[in-house]
This record gives sequence, structure tokens and C-alpha cells, in this order.
Amino acid sequence: MDRYRDFNSYLREIFGERVQKISLDAGLSCPNRDGTISDKGCIFCDPRGSGTGALINHGFSIHEQVVQARKFIRKRYGAKKYIAYFQSFTNTYAPVPRLKKFYDQALNHQGMVGLSVATRPDCVNHHILRLLSSYQKDYLVWIEVGLQSAHDITLSRINRGHDVACFERSVHMAKDYGLDVCAHIILGLPGETLEMMLQTALFLADRPVKGVKIHMLYIVKDTPLAALYEKGEYKCLDREEYVEYVVDFLELLPPTMVIQRLTGDPIRSELIAPIWAIDKSENLASIRKRLEDRDTWQGKRYPLPTFESQGQVN
Repeated sequence: MDRYRDFNSYLREIFGERVQKISLDAGLSCPNRDGTISDKGCIFCDPRGSGTGALINHGFSIHEQVVQARKFIRKRYGAKKYIAYFQSFTNTYAPVPRLKKFYDQALNHQGMVGLSVATRPDCVNHHILRLLSSYQKDYLVWIEVGLQSAHDITLSRINRGHDVACFERSVHMAKDYGLDVCAHIILGLPGETLEMMLQTALFLADRPVKGVKIHMLYIVKDTPLAALYEKGEYKCLDREEYVEYVVDFLELLPPTMVIQRLTGDPIRSELIAPIWAIDKSENLASIRKRLEDRDTWQGKRYPLPTFESQGQVN
């Protein structure tokens, strides 16, 4: 049986064949990095804004990034259809005409069938959502919104620069424009218990969120989190803990929610800890095996009491 609704299967349902995301760097910044909110960023975010750094570090245009990625993807996966994924930093953090130029450049390639834009909840407004919704007549469109945790105390601890209410407003706005929302969450954040992590699952299950990306918290060089780790003020989850927590988390999500990711994807040369985070195949296999061993699946414990009835842990 399929024990969770994975993203590749979801795309095959729509397009009838494999569809591959192309990660893009538009050279944008973030209000949590440029001084608007803070100049420190989230404690886990690397200097490339958790993206490829293709434009900022190497000067490759959007067009060049797409051309290179299409060649690689066709050779490795045989895929002929693609989703333009604006990943690095905050991809709605610019005037609408500039954003439209970036999105149009990415979509103006053979085989492009979708657009996915990663952003922060405090960088979403009606003008931007109207622009994104305008692409829906021709493309599959997702907006990926970083939440990380449904607990304000955690968001403050990791220097997110917004609260949970901000995320909730943004996803309801996106829903009003008919956009599909993918929430990003992280398991193992400083100070969070398993109970708190599962309350985040309950929170998402009761919101207009169609998809989720689940990440483990890993530590990379040149981040505030790395400094905490080196001082002994943060301890990473081990693989067995993470796998168990993911399975618990999946049980609480609606069976229709699309699971876009179950692990992070660190760059080996930049990873400090945990070393097991590098082995994505083994991590995914461990999650699947644990689902089988527990004879459980996404949505097994859904619906349960709502996040509000459980009470937010602060």
C-alpha cells in the first residue's frame, strides 16, 4: 500500500509522466537578512538562503539555470516536463513587475508545466497573489510558505521574524486566490518537544494547506545554529528519533495532503551535523520501513482534536 501521498505520484496523476523540479536562484534577498526585520536571518539559514546560489554566487541568469538543469534532468531522470521552483531566499520579495520578469523567464522553456515559489508569510500580499494566480490557466502553481513551527516561542527562538498568525493570514489569502499552499516545517528545532512538533501537524491539518515539506534540522557552516552547536547549546536528533517523529507527524495529517519532502538535502561540504542527514536514500528507506513496521500510514490518526483544543505550547 502507499503509506503516504508523495509528490512524484501526485504529479504523475496530473501529467501522466515524471515531472522534475528545477531549483532556481533569482538573486533576491530576505527582510530577515537585509535589515528590514533583522540582519541575522533564521538561525539555520546558510549564506545562499537555503538555495543553489546559482545567480548570487555564480552569475547564472534564470535562462542559463533552466537550460543547464534541463540537460542534467533529461540525462539523469529522463524527465521531459518541469516545474520552475524559485527556492533561494524569499521569492516574492521584490516589486511585482520584477517578479513577473523572473517567473516569465523561467516558464518560457519547452516542457515547463508548473511554477512553485518559496517565500515567507510576511512577504505575501494581494498584488503578488494576483500575479501568481494569473499563471494558473496555463500552469500548475504552488506557493511554498515557510512556517517551521506552529509555536510563537519557537519562531522567536529561531529568529523567524514573524508569528504563527502571520502564516495563517497568508495561507487564507492564498486560498482566496485559488492557490495551492505547501507549508515548510522543521522537526528538531531548539527547545521543541515531540508534543510541540505534533501540535504543528494538528495546526496544518486544520488549515487550507494542500502540501507540506518536512525537514530535519541540520547544521551547516556559517550559521548562528552552528555557533550554538559548537558551544554545546544544541543537540541534533539522531536518525531513529527523526524517523519516529516523521511517522508520528504523518499519522496526523489529512490523507489527501501532498507530502513534497520528508528529509532535508544538505551539501556535504557544508554540513556540520548530523552526518546521517547526507544519506537521503537511507533516510527515506528508514521512514518507509518504520511505516510498515508500525503498520501505519498518513492520516491514520486524522482527524483528531484541533490545534486550538490542544492548546498552543508557549
